[in-house]
Amino acid sequence: MSRKSRPIIGVIGNAYRIENRFSVQAAGENNLRAVAEVAGALPLMFAGEPDITDIGEVLDVVDGILLTGARANVHPTRFGMQACVRHEPYDNGRDEVALTITEACVARGVPIFGICRGLQEMNVAFGGTLHPEIRELPGRINHRMPRLENGEIHPDPAVVFADRHDVHLTSNGTFASLLGRETITVNSLHGQGIEIPGQRVVIEGIAEDGTIEAIRIADAPAFALGVQWHAEYDPQINPINRALFLAFGAAVAAHREQRAAKVAAPA
Repeated sequence: MSRKSRPIIGVIGNAYRIENRFSVQAAGENNLRAVAEVAGALPLMFAGEPDITDIGEVLDVVDGILLTGARANVHPTRFGMQACVRHEPYDNGRDEVALTITEACVARGVPIFGICRGLQEMNVAFGGTLHPEIRELPGRINHRMPRLENGEIHPDPAVVFADRHDVHLTSNGTFASLLGRETITVNSLHGQGIEIPGQRVVIEGIAEDGTIEAIRIADAPAFALGVQWHAEYDPQINPINRALFLAFGAAVAAHREQRAAKVAAPA
């Protein structure tokens, strides 16, 4: 007896260089495990490079899209600002693929979940802007990952991904309803952040310092949520992040069933 196949979630790749010579596309394993172990889907990485990836073909194959976090910032020219060496690196290929696939997912009703950079990409895709360094804004905390006194990134992942601040969710909003509470505590590993929300971007979560932490896309026909924290780190044990990936997985499974029903329906 053949085993029932799982839904497929496309996971975007990031430009990376090995030994500063070999160009590769990479996706963090935590993202892949979150998809497989919690969302109950098969993770399928696709290149964040428009010369390689045909978005229409990707969406014909997958049942949902995960826009992961990444070290590179969204290029400022994507939202009408000037680039600065201080805010490098950039990944123009991923920008092109991510912004286009975000709009396509919402238009086609394909579930999409944005994490960290993914939330920022969703905002830019709908006309919003980003601030390159949230910590430089008055009254904001440092949202970047913890470092040692010598400036190196802290070597312990448990410290890097530890809960750092509260997020206050919109009462009766999508996130509050999904998570069953209006205040949550999350990790924080980002420099860029939303400055001006896009036209269809609905803010549903705000940190204590005013930083936008959770969004949804208005009138999207399927799951279209984004979070600024790294929900992929521990959804196997963290009830907040687990609930998000379970809901994403359920939406992806529903989309797969809808597609199958259309194929099976008589002409």
